[in-house]
Amino acid sequence: MSSKNIKELRELSLDELHVRLAELKQEALNLRLQQATGQLENTARRRQVRRDIARVMTLATEKRRATAS
Repeated sequence: MSSKNIKELRELSLDELHVRLAELKQEALNLRLQQATGQLENTARRRQVRRDIARVMTLATEKRRATAS
């Protein structure tokens, strides 16, 4: 994910981050299933999606803490 995309994520609301997180988790599931059936061509995508999930979760936590204080 480029810094441009991270800036875009920072602009999202908490609800939008939760929607993005759900999309990424669904993609991660699909990639795991593709790998299990031998259909996954781009194996690096799994790692990228995992890291994107972590980024979104971190940003969501930051936003929750910012609104709590």
